[in-house]
Amino acid sequence: MNGAMKPALAACLLAASAFSHAQADLAKEKSCMACHALDARIVGPAFKLVATKYRGQKDAEDQLVRKVIKGSAGAWGPVPMPPNPRVTEPEARSLVKWVLSQQ
Repeated sequence: MNGAMKPALAACLLAASAFSHAQADLAKEKSCMACHALDARIVGPAFKLVATKYRGQKDAEDQLVRKVIKGSAGAWGPVPMPPNPRVTEPEARSLVKWVLSQQ
């Protein structure tokens, strides 16, 4: 890697870190973290497990956005995920993109 690329790479990494932090804050603000964690099951599945399950599915983002807003049942066991009317569609899409990026 040449010297000119190092600042650009650092800027990209910093931007990715800031995005991840902002999304984690939004997940806390919207109460997602009451039932989910990044890498451990609480009431609902870990976000990393969700990312693994939906990896490669072309409609995963739209499907999960609907589930975040309207709720769902049966996908991860008997405990349903309630609807979350406090989450707007753009917020849900942003959160879902962040969840799907977890690895």
